[in-house]
Amino acid sequence: MSKPFKNLIKKMPIERQEQIKLKANNLKTQMALGELRRALELTQEQLAELLNMNQAAISKFEHQSDIYIGTLRKILSVMGAELKIIAHFPGTDIVIDQFAALQKSTASYNSLQT
Repeated sequence: MSKPFKNLIKKMPIERQEQIKLKANNLKTQMALGELRRALELTQEQLAELLNMNQAAISKFEHQSDIYIGTLRKILSVMGAELKIIAHFPGTDIVIDQFAALQKSTASYNSLQT
């Protein structure tokens, strides 16, 4: 007979339980683009329509390991997110903001077009 997983965890040492919680929380904050899309309950077709692309392009982006920052920003924007690039150094994180000006100028240009 199977046992609920939470019952097995309760029997583990407190330190191990904390490690499991930390790992689970960490995994929740790291997703590939396709996983994020699915978590938001969007199909590739829906995302493609929002971006005026075809579904095959979305599939390609989801399987690429190299993507333009501007393209990623557009995809995340229609998903309701803002792209931030952070350089992680020992002891500190630095937000790379040179792309913020590009995003603002693109938004201004797009608002003039509509």
